[in-house]
Amino acid sequence: MGLFERYLTLWVAVCIAVGTGLGHMFPGAFAQLGALEVARVNLPVAVLIWLMIIPMLLKVDFGAMRQVGQHWRGIGVTLFVNWAVKPFSMALLGGLFLRHIFAAWLPPGQVDSYMAGLILLAAAPCTAMVFVWSNLCRGDANFTLSQVALNDAIMVLAFAPLVAVLLGLSSITVPWATLALSVSLYILLPVAVATLLRRWLLARGGPPRLQQVLQRLAPVSLLALLATLVLLFGFQGRQIIEQPLVIAILAVPILLQVYFNAGLAYLLNRRLGVAHCVAGPSALIGASNFFELAVAAAVSLFGVHSGAALATVVGVLIEVPVMLTVVAIVNRSRRWYDAGAIPRP
Repeated sequence: MGLFERYLTLWVAVCIAVGTGLGHMFPGAFAQLGALEVARVNLPVAVLIWLMIIPMLLKVDFGAMRQVGQHWRGIGVTLFVNWAVKPFSMALLGGLFLRHIFAAWLPPGQVDSYMAGLILLAAAPCTAMVFVWSNLCRGDANFTLSQVALNDAIMVLAFAPLVAVLLGLSSITVPWATLALSVSLYILLPVAVATLLRRWLLARGGPPRLQQVLQRLAPVSLLALLATLVLLFGFQGRQIIEQPLVIAILAVPILLQVYFNAGLAYLLNRRLGVAHCVAGPSALIGASNFFELAVAAAVSLFGVHSGAALATVVGVLIEVPVMLTVVAIVNRSRRWYDAGAIPRP
């Protein structure tokens, strides 16, 4: 692993601290940045999201979906958890904690917005960081690639309807035009651009040329990620410092759904006799969130200072450390897993 992967938690923590501090000290400057928007799409965030997503999507070979049959049990488990369990478990946990258990400690007018942010966070499986998580648990690279490619293809069609259904179930008005714009801007266009660019690079120089470009773009993606964290936490700096209880409350359903979905995927794979090198990344993909898309969609739909944006930013706050604990659990439980996994033809 490179320097970034080895010290990932440190870089994220530094950016969170810097962004929060700057946002608290210079709210006016971040307010001006937040006002730079077109059709409710914040331009600085959009540019950074594109710079972050495109290099990551370049790694995805949608032709890898031909390999789905090789790991059909692991693929099936991950798809079930990603699309049939995780979004709905988040809606259920969010409603339980935000509307009932902790309702008295939350601003009444913001509960719907917080719920929307949690739903956006859980409605799309992670595309980028799962390559890091898979590497950390010594996962099967072909499985991870084919799973990510399949999830991205499904996300193009399923993200908007799924979000609309869940927002409707939570009695939140769905801004259809803005939702369609967000899906186009942060899913359809990046996937199309990355796919065309990947094909062009392969046609011009084959895999060596693609790898050369990916190596050159890696720092761009990293810097965009770090800058995005500083910007997002800058937008929410005052709220984070002034509302620590709200942050802690929002973290509860996010933490529970991560561990629940990771554990469910891991146990289902074990029950089905899936190899550990597939079960590990399956659990991690099943639990992780595409926080880049969630943040961008929340900012577009509800604004940079909304409760929805704050909820997705809390997801960013705990995503890395929580997923690292899941990686540790998967690695340390390998003997237990192998002892109970019955190989199947």
